[in-house]
Amino acid sequence: MRSELEVIINIPNAVSMIRLLLAPIMLALAFFQLPGLFLAAAFFSGVTDVLDGFLARTLNQITEFGSHLDSWGDFTVYSCMAIGAWILWPDIVLQELYWFLAIVISLTLPVIIGLIKFRALTSYHTWSVKLAVLLTFIGYLALFGSLFGEYSSWLFHIATIASVIAGLEEIAITLFMHHQRVDIRTAWQAWQFHKAGE
Repeated sequence: MRSELEVIINIPNAVSMIRLLLAPIMLALAFFQLPGLFLAAAFFSGVTDVLDGFLARTLNQITEFGSHLDSWGDFTVYSCMAIGAWILWPDIVLQELYWFLAIVISLTLPVIIGLIKFRALTSYHTWSVKLAVLLTFIGYLALFGSLFGEYSSWLFHIATIASVIAGLEEIAITLFMHHQRVDIRTAWQAWQFHKAGE
């Protein structure tokens, strides 16, 4: 049986911690008007997001602490991406304001509802969120980084729709669950726990 220290200090958690440490660096890059480096840091944070989950499964180091750390890292980095976009590209943010706000709300509202119900940050890691995160990173780079050589918003719009759907599913999971659990992949799985009284 692994010790408490081994549960906390492992490779996947170290990767998640890198994502948390990137947050102030991203804000500094935005503040000093370094958009290229800011986008590179955002892209790297996306890579670490994929990597920590892969390492946790491969090394059999999946822990509840790691799931929460992953969620803390995600929320922190996505918040910095939103703040950085406002600092670096205010004109684009204003042009896409409603889409932008929809993504921000889809990220924050499930967290708020989870905090109200469970007094803790939820860590579901649903399949819909994984897809939404991938699309959001691509859409973000397309919108702010000219991924395809020119201003492009349609990918960002698709990412917004995916994020709203993922956010609604996370809210449904929170409402279904009797007590907090981590790594609930779908609302259907949460509903099964609800029916079983778990």
